[in-house]
Amino acid sequence: MTTTTFDDVQKMSRENVDVALKSLGSVSKGVQAIAAEVADYSKKALEEGSAHFEKLIGVKSLDKAIEVQSAFVKSSYEAYLARLTKIGELYADLAKESYKPVETALAKVK
Repeated sequence: MTTTTFDDVQKMSRENVDVALKSLGSVSKGVQAIAAEVADYSKKALEEGSAHFEKLIGVKSLDKAIEVQSAFVKSSYEAYLARLTKIGELYADLAKESYKPVETALAKVK
């Protein structure tokens, strides 16, 4: 028969709080990285869109306008997919890192 003392309960509570705080810290870092990536993408997309608009205004023929627009759409799509992949990786890292403290605590229990 095992008896649980107040000190045991207090220690277990402290450990659970530590696990929660570590997990929350990982979530916070991950969310900040994702927010920074999204902000950077938004800034670059706005800059590229403005530069494209200026370039489009300067063209003299419809053929050249179509060429400039097609190049812009292609590069914008490629940049979007690259950032989407990067942000997806950041979300995966966020999930892994925020679960590590919980996983470690569960391994101790087993």
